[in-house]
Amino acid sequence: MKEQLNAILLDAKNQVENSQSEADIEALRVKYLGKKGELTAILKQMGSFSPEERPKMGALVNEAKQELETLIAEKKTELKSAEQLKKLQEETIDITLPHKELKVGKLHPLNTVLDDMINIFQSMGFDVVDGPEVETDHYNFECLNVPADHPARDMQDTFYLAENLLLRTQTSAAQIRTMETRKPPIRVICPGRVFRADEVDATHSPVFHQIEGLVVDKGVTMCDLKGVLEQFAHEIYGSDTKVKFRPSFFPFTEPSVEVDVTCSECGGKGCRVCKGSGWIEILGAGMVHPNVLRSCGIDPDEYSGFAFGIGLDRLTTTRYKISDIRLLFENDKRFLDQF
Repeated sequence: MKEQLNAILLDAKNQVENSQSEADIEALRVKYLGKKGELTAILKQMGSFSPEERPKMGALVNEAKQELETLIAEKKTELKSAEQLKKLQEETIDITLPHKELKVGKLHPLNTVLDDMINIFQSMGFDVVDGPEVETDHYNFECLNVPADHPARDMQDTFYLAENLLLRTQTSAAQIRTMETRKPPIRVICPGRVFRADEVDATHSPVFHQIEGLVVDKGVTMCDLKGVLEQFAHEIYGSDTKVKFRPSFFPFTEPSVEVDVTCSECGGKGCRVCKGSGWIEILGAGMVHPNVLRSCGIDPDEYSGFAFGIGLDRLTTTRYKISDIRLLFENDKRFLDQF
Protein backbone atom coordinates (compact mmCIF):
# COMPACT_ATOMS: atom_id res chain seq x y z
CA MET A 1 0.00 0.00 0.00
CA LYS A 2 2.94 2.29 0.67
CA GLU A 3 4.16 1.75 -2.89
CA GLN A 4 0.63 2.39 -4.18
CA LEU A 5 0.48 5.63 -2.17
CA ASN A 6 3.83 6.81 -3.56
CA ALA A 7 2.73 6.02 -7.13
CA ILE A 8 -0.52 7.99 -6.67
CA LEU A 9 1.36 10.96 -5.18
CA LEU A 10 3.97 10.98 -7.99
CA ASP A 11 1.29 10.81 -10.67
CA ALA A 12 -0.72 13.57 -8.99
CA LYS A 13 2.34 15.86 -8.75
CA ASN A 14 3.06 15.44 -12.48
CA GLN A 15 -0.52 16.22 -13.48
CA VAL A 16 -0.73 19.24 -11.18
CA GLU A 17 2.53 20.60 -12.54
CA ASN A 18 1.29 20.30 -16.13
CA SER A 19 -2.12 21.84 -15.45
CA GLN A 20 -2.98 24.87 -17.64
CA SER A 21 -6.08 26.25 -15.95
CA GLU A 22 -7.95 26.47 -12.67
CA ALA A 23 -10.52 24.08 -14.14
CA ASP A 24 -7.81 21.44 -14.61
CA ILE A 25 -6.69 21.89 -11.00
CA GLU A 26 -10.23 21.53 -9.73
CA ALA A 27 -10.65 18.30 -11.73
CA LEU A 28 -7.46 16.89 -10.17
CA ARG A 29 -8.60 17.85 -6.68
CA VAL A 30 -11.81 15.88 -7.21
CA LYS A 31 -9.87 12.96 -8.74
CA TYR A 32 -7.53 12.51 -5.78
CA LEU A 33 -9.18 14.21 -2.79
CA GLY A 34 -12.90 14.02 -3.57
CA LYS A 35 -15.38 11.63 -1.91
CA LYS A 36 -14.58 9.05 -4.56
CA GLY A 37 -10.95 10.11 -5.03
CA GLU A 38 -7.96 7.77 -5.06
CA LEU A 39 -6.56 8.90 -1.69
CA THR A 40 -10.02 8.73 -0.16
CA ALA A 41 -10.32 5.15 -1.45
CA ILE A 42 -7.08 4.21 0.36
CA LEU A 43 -8.38 5.71 3.62
CA LYS A 44 -11.42 3.49 3.31
CA GLN A 45 -9.12 0.43 3.30
CA MET A 46 -7.70 1.24 6.75
CA GLY A 47 -10.10 -1.18 8.38
CA SER A 48 -8.28 -4.12 6.76
CA PHE A 49 -5.05 -3.39 8.63
CA SER A 50 -4.08 -4.74 12.03
CA PRO A 51 -4.33 -2.37 15.01
CA GLU A 52 -0.54 -2.05 15.04
CA GLU A 53 -0.25 -1.11 11.35
CA ARG A 54 -3.29 1.18 11.23
CA PRO A 55 -1.70 4.28 12.87
CA LYS A 56 1.40 4.13 10.66
CA MET A 57 -0.60 3.80 7.44
CA GLY A 58 -3.05 6.49 8.51
CA ALA A 59 -0.17 8.90 9.12
CA LEU A 60 1.32 8.14 5.68
CA VAL A 61 -2.04 8.72 3.94
CA ASN A 62 -2.69 11.98 5.81
CA GLU A 63 0.83 13.21 5.04
CA ALA A 64 0.31 12.47 1.34
CA LYS A 65 -3.11 14.18 1.44
CA GLN A 66 -1.71 17.35 3.06
CA GLU A 67 1.19 17.45 0.58
CA LEU A 68 -1.21 17.16 -2.35
CA GLU A 69 -3.58 19.82 -0.93
CA THR A 70 -0.65 22.23 -0.54
CA LEU A 71 0.55 21.51 -4.05
CA ILE A 72 -2.92 22.09 -5.53
CA ALA A 73 -3.38 25.36 -3.60
CA GLU A 74 0.01 26.70 -4.73
CA LYS A 75 -0.66 25.77 -8.35
CA LYS A 76 -4.10 27.41 -8.22
CA THR A 77 -2.56 30.65 -6.90
CA GLU A 78 0.11 30.51 -9.60
CA LEU A 79 -2.46 30.06 -12.37
CA LYS A 80 -4.65 32.87 -11.00
CA SER A 81 -1.69 35.28 -10.90
CA ALA A 82 -0.71 34.31 -14.45
CA GLU A 83 -4.27 34.90 -15.63
CA GLN A 84 -4.41 38.35 -14.00
CA LEU A 85 -1.03 39.30 -15.50
CA LYS A 86 -2.18 38.22 -18.95
CA LYS A 87 -5.39 40.25 -18.58
CA LEU A 88 -3.47 43.33 -17.48
CA GLN A 89 -1.09 43.01 -20.43
CA GLU A 90 -3.98 42.69 -22.87
CA GLU A 91 -5.74 45.73 -21.41
CA THR A 92 -2.70 47.97 -21.21
CA ILE A 93 -3.38 51.52 -22.46
CA ASP A 94 -0.72 53.37 -24.38
CA ILE A 95 -0.94 56.84 -22.83
CA THR A 96 1.30 58.25 -25.57
CA LEU A 97 -1.41 57.76 -28.20
CA PRO A 98 -3.33 60.92 -29.22
CA HIS A 99 -6.77 61.05 -27.59
CA LYS A 100 -10.07 61.53 -29.30
CA GLU A 101 -11.50 65.02 -28.98
CA LEU A 102 -14.28 65.10 -26.42
CA LYS A 103 -17.23 67.28 -27.36
CA VAL A 104 -18.37 69.25 -24.33
CA GLY A 105 -21.83 70.79 -24.26
CA LYS A 106 -22.03 74.57 -23.99
CA LEU A 107 -24.71 77.14 -23.36
CA HIS A 108 -26.39 78.57 -26.44
CA PRO A 109 -25.58 82.29 -26.82
CA LEU A 110 -29.27 83.10 -26.23
CA ASN A 111 -29.17 81.26 -22.91
CA THR A 112 -25.90 82.93 -21.94
CA VAL A 113 -27.39 86.40 -22.45
CA LEU A 114 -30.64 85.34 -20.77
CA ASP A 115 -28.76 84.14 -17.68
CA ASP A 116 -26.83 87.41 -17.53
CA MET A 117 -30.03 89.45 -17.80
CA ILE A 118 -31.77 87.41 -15.12
CA ASN A 119 -28.80 87.92 -12.80
CA ILE A 120 -28.85 91.68 -13.46
CA PHE A 121 -32.54 92.10 -12.71
CA GLN A 122 -32.50 89.73 -9.75
CA SER A 123 -29.75 91.89 -8.25
CA MET A 124 -32.27 94.77 -8.49
CA GLY A 125 -34.89 92.77 -6.61
CA PHE A 126 -36.91 91.36 -9.53
CA ASP A 127 -38.53 87.91 -9.40
CA VAL A 128 -38.66 85.66 -12.48
CA VAL A 129 -42.15 84.47 -13.52
CA ASP A 130 -43.37 82.38 -16.43
CA GLY A 131 -46.58 82.01 -18.37
CA PRO A 132 -48.11 79.73 -21.02
CA GLU A 133 -47.06 80.10 -24.65
CA VAL A 134 -50.62 79.29 -25.78
CA GLU A 135 -52.70 82.19 -24.51
CA THR A 136 -56.23 83.52 -24.66
CA ASP A 137 -57.22 86.73 -26.39
CA HIS A 138 -58.21 88.03 -22.95
CA TYR A 139 -54.66 87.95 -21.52
CA ASN A 140 -52.73 88.67 -24.71
CA PHE A 141 -54.81 91.67 -25.86
CA GLU A 142 -57.89 92.75 -23.94
CA CYS A 143 -56.27 93.13 -20.49
CA LEU A 144 -53.42 95.02 -22.16
CA ASN A 145 -55.80 97.75 -23.31
CA VAL A 146 -56.09 96.30 -26.82
CA PRO A 147 -59.80 95.47 -27.41
CA ALA A 148 -61.00 93.61 -30.51
CA ASP A 149 -61.47 96.76 -32.62
CA HIS A 150 -58.24 98.45 -31.53
CA PRO A 151 -55.97 99.45 -34.47
CA ALA A 152 -52.91 98.33 -32.47
CA ARG A 153 -53.84 94.72 -33.25
CA ASP A 154 -52.72 95.40 -36.81
CA MET A 155 -49.21 96.03 -35.42
CA GLN A 156 -48.87 92.31 -34.70
CA ASP A 157 -49.63 89.44 -37.07
CA THR A 158 -50.96 86.80 -34.73
CA PHE A 159 -51.04 83.00 -34.98
CA TYR A 160 -54.61 82.04 -33.98
CA LEU A 161 -55.26 78.42 -32.97
CA ALA A 162 -58.98 78.91 -32.38
CA GLU A 163 -61.42 81.81 -32.06
CA ASN A 164 -60.14 82.85 -28.63
CA LEU A 165 -56.87 80.89 -28.53
CA LEU A 166 -53.52 82.02 -29.92
CA LEU A 167 -49.74 81.78 -29.63
CA ARG A 168 -48.73 84.69 -27.43
CA THR A 169 -47.28 87.67 -29.27
CA GLN A 170 -45.64 89.08 -26.15
CA THR A 171 -44.77 87.91 -22.64
CA SER A 172 -46.84 90.81 -21.26
CA ALA A 173 -49.61 88.23 -20.84
CA ALA A 174 -47.57 86.74 -17.97
CA GLN A 175 -47.50 90.19 -16.35
CA ILE A 176 -51.30 90.31 -16.41
CA ARG A 177 -51.51 86.89 -14.78
CA THR A 178 -49.05 88.06 -12.13
CA MET A 179 -51.03 91.21 -11.33
CA GLU A 180 -54.20 89.13 -11.00
CA THR A 181 -52.63 86.82 -8.42
CA ARG A 182 -50.28 89.14 -6.51
CA LYS A 183 -50.84 92.32 -4.59
CA PRO A 184 -48.44 95.26 -4.99
CA PRO A 185 -45.58 95.80 -4.52
CA ILE A 186 -44.78 93.78 -7.66
CA ARG A 187 -41.34 93.58 -9.28
CA VAL A 188 -41.02 90.80 -11.89
CA ILE A 189 -39.46 89.92 -15.22
CA CYS A 190 -41.10 87.49 -17.66
CA PRO A 191 -38.71 85.79 -20.12
CA GLY A 192 -39.95 83.44 -22.83
CA ARG A 193 -40.66 82.66 -26.47
CA VAL A 194 -43.21 84.68 -28.44
CA PHE A 195 -44.69 84.19 -31.88
CA ARG A 196 -45.65 86.53 -34.72
CA ALA A 197 -46.34 85.84 -38.39
CA ASP A 198 -43.25 87.66 -39.67
CA GLU A 199 -41.31 86.90 -42.82
CA VAL A 200 -37.98 85.23 -42.09
CA ASP A 201 -34.97 87.40 -42.89
CA ALA A 202 -31.73 88.55 -41.28
CA THR A 203 -33.53 90.59 -38.61
CA HIS A 204 -36.96 88.93 -38.28
CA SER A 205 -38.25 85.51 -37.25
CA PRO A 206 -41.74 84.13 -36.52
CA VAL A 207 -40.34 82.74 -33.26
CA PHE A 208 -38.23 84.97 -31.04
CA HIS A 209 -37.62 85.74 -27.38
CA GLN A 210 -38.59 88.56 -25.06
CA ILE A 211 -37.92 89.59 -21.50
CA GLU A 212 -40.61 91.88 -20.16
CA GLY A 213 -40.35 93.63 -16.84
CA LEU A 214 -43.01 95.07 -14.56
CA VAL A 215 -42.93 97.17 -11.40
CA VAL A 216 -46.11 98.21 -9.58
CA ASP A 217 -46.09 100.07 -6.27
CA LYS A 218 -47.09 103.33 -4.67
CA GLY A 219 -45.27 106.38 -6.02
CA VAL A 220 -43.55 104.72 -8.98
CA THR A 221 -42.47 107.33 -11.54
CA MET A 222 -40.75 107.66 -14.92
CA CYS A 223 -37.53 108.45 -13.07
CA ASP A 224 -37.60 104.95 -11.54
CA LEU A 225 -38.02 103.45 -15.02
CA LYS A 226 -35.09 105.44 -16.39
CA GLY A 227 -32.88 104.48 -13.46
CA VAL A 228 -33.55 100.75 -13.87
CA LEU A 229 -33.03 100.76 -17.65
CA GLU A 230 -29.85 102.86 -17.47
CA GLN A 231 -28.41 100.47 -14.90
CA PHE A 232 -29.37 97.52 -17.09
CA ALA A 233 -27.70 99.07 -20.17
CA HIS A 234 -24.50 99.78 -18.23
CA GLU A 235 -24.39 96.18 -16.95
CA ILE A 236 -24.87 94.73 -20.44
CA TYR A 237 -22.86 97.12 -22.63
CA GLY A 238 -20.47 98.77 -20.17
CA SER A 239 -20.44 101.81 -17.89
CA ASP A 240 -19.52 104.19 -20.74
CA THR A 241 -22.73 103.37 -22.66
CA LYS A 242 -25.11 106.28 -23.15
CA VAL A 243 -28.88 105.77 -23.04
CA LYS A 244 -31.48 107.79 -24.95
CA PHE A 245 -35.25 107.77 -24.42
CA ARG A 246 -37.51 108.68 -27.38
CA PRO A 247 -41.29 109.22 -27.19
CA SER A 248 -43.30 106.36 -28.71
CA PHE A 249 -46.68 104.64 -28.49
CA PHE A 250 -47.81 101.35 -26.96
CA PRO A 251 -51.45 100.79 -26.03
CA PHE A 252 -50.57 99.32 -22.62
CA THR A 253 -48.26 102.14 -21.45
CA GLU A 254 -48.72 105.90 -21.22
CA PRO A 255 -46.41 107.70 -21.67
CA SER A 256 -44.36 105.29 -23.80
CA VAL A 257 -40.73 105.44 -24.90
CA GLU A 258 -38.24 103.67 -27.15
CA VAL A 259 -34.82 103.18 -25.58
CA ASP A 260 -31.59 103.49 -27.59
CA VAL A 261 -27.99 102.89 -26.53
CA THR A 262 -24.76 103.99 -28.14
CA CYS A 263 -23.70 101.53 -30.83
CA SER A 264 -21.38 98.89 -29.38
CA GLU A 265 -19.68 98.53 -32.77
CA CYS A 266 -18.56 102.14 -33.26
CA GLY A 267 -19.03 103.67 -29.80
CA GLY A 268 -21.54 106.21 -31.13
CA LYS A 269 -19.46 107.52 -34.04
CA GLY A 270 -21.68 106.01 -36.73
CA CYS A 271 -21.18 102.82 -38.71
CA ARG A 272 -22.88 100.23 -40.91
CA VAL A 273 -24.46 98.48 -37.92
CA CYS A 274 -26.21 101.60 -36.57
CA LYS A 275 -26.76 103.00 -40.10
CA GLY A 276 -24.62 106.00 -39.30
CA SER A 277 -26.75 107.24 -36.39
CA GLY A 278 -24.48 106.08 -33.57
CA TRP A 279 -27.50 104.59 -31.73
CA ILE A 280 -29.16 101.18 -31.57
CA GLU A 281 -32.72 100.62 -30.35
CA ILE A 282 -32.85 97.85 -27.70
CA LEU A 283 -36.28 98.02 -26.06
CA GLY A 284 -39.64 99.69 -25.56
CA ALA A 285 -41.01 100.84 -22.21
CA GLY A 286 -43.41 103.19 -20.43
CA MET A 287 -45.65 103.78 -17.45
CA VAL A 288 -48.37 101.12 -17.08
CA HIS A 289 -51.65 102.42 -18.51
CA PRO A 290 -54.34 102.95 -15.84
CA ASN A 291 -56.74 100.76 -17.84
CA VAL A 292 -54.29 97.83 -17.54
CA LEU A 293 -54.03 98.24 -13.78
CA ARG A 294 -57.79 98.54 -13.49
CA SER A 295 -58.40 95.37 -15.55
CA CYS A 296 -56.24 93.42 -13.05
CA GLY A 297 -58.08 94.75 -10.00
CA ILE A 298 -55.41 97.32 -9.02
CA ASP A 299 -56.54 100.87 -8.21
CA PRO A 300 -54.61 103.26 -10.52
CA ASP A 301 -55.37 106.14 -8.16
CA GLU A 302 -53.38 104.39 -5.43
CA TYR A 303 -50.73 102.53 -7.42
CA SER A 304 -48.60 103.24 -10.47
CA GLY A 305 -46.02 101.23 -12.34
CA PHE A 306 -43.75 100.89 -15.29
CA ALA A 307 -43.12 98.11 -17.81
CA PHE A 308 -40.48 97.36 -20.41
CA GLY A 309 -39.93 94.76 -23.12
CA ILE A 310 -36.50 93.65 -24.30
CA GLY A 311 -35.85 91.60 -27.43
CA LEU A 312 -33.43 88.91 -26.29
CA ASP A 313 -32.51 87.93 -29.86
CA ARG A 314 -31.61 91.48 -30.88
CA LEU A 315 -29.65 91.94 -27.66
CA THR A 316 -27.70 88.74 -28.37
CA THR A 317 -26.90 89.67 -31.97
CA THR A 318 -25.66 93.13 -30.99
CA ARG A 319 -23.66 91.81 -28.04
CA TYR A 320 -21.85 89.14 -30.08
CA LYS A 321 -21.88 91.10 -33.37
CA ILE A 322 -23.97 88.44 -35.14
CA SER A 323 -25.13 89.71 -38.53
CA ASP A 324 -28.08 87.32 -39.09
CA ILE A 325 -30.69 86.35 -36.49
CA ARG A 326 -31.33 83.07 -38.32
CA LEU A 327 -27.97 81.77 -37.08
CA LEU A 328 -29.46 81.60 -33.58
CA PHE A 329 -32.04 79.02 -34.68
CA GLU A 330 -30.26 76.87 -37.27
CA ASN A 331 -28.26 74.69 -34.84
CA ASP A 332 -25.18 74.91 -37.06
CA LYS A 333 -22.30 73.48 -35.00
CA ARG A 334 -19.78 75.62 -36.83
CA PHE A 335 -21.60 78.67 -35.51
CA LEU A 336 -22.36 77.34 -32.02
CA ASP A 337 -18.78 76.12 -31.43
CA GLN A 338 -17.66 79.77 -31.45
CA PHE A 339 -19.40 80.24 -28.12
